[in-house]
Amino acid sequence: MMGRLWDKWTGTKYPDSGVAPLPATELREALLALNSRNVPFIVRHALPKEKADLVAECEIPKAKLTLKTRMRLVPAKREVLVLEERWEPSHDSGQQYGRGGFKVYRQWEYRRGADGRRHKVETLRFDTRDVRDPLRTMILNAGWTWRGVLFRY
Repeated sequence: MMGRLWDKWTGTKYPDSGVAPLPATELREALLALNSRNVPFIVRHALPKEKADLVAECEIPKAKLTLKTRMRLVPAKREVLVLEERWEPSHDSGQQYGRGGFKVYRQWEYRRGADGRRHKVETLRFDTRDVRDPLRTMILNAGWTWRGVLFRY
């Protein structure tokens, strides 16, 4: 019971039963191939200081938002340890660091409509699941476990 609760807390997902796991090299190449698709991020090899194998990085300049998903492949367990990080504007005009979870960012402005009245119009909408979902789907379809990590690994 505790295992399932912890998995829910960390966002861990398991592949469907019967899915044959791909070798680690093929999974790595499949994740890097996401760059050629219409996704709002790039997947690259991690730098040594990032302590991961691959990193998916997304920047939304209009919202002053940076998302980083660090992924470490654990071939012996057929799982990918995932640490989701974000840097977003804070109330004190600095940057605020956060981890995990999903969040929807929106920006609004007022514009005059055809009727001459002011209307609130959404000018930006970004959902962090737009980064997580393609990565997680690729990993699960490859027969690997997506294991969320709450703390640095």
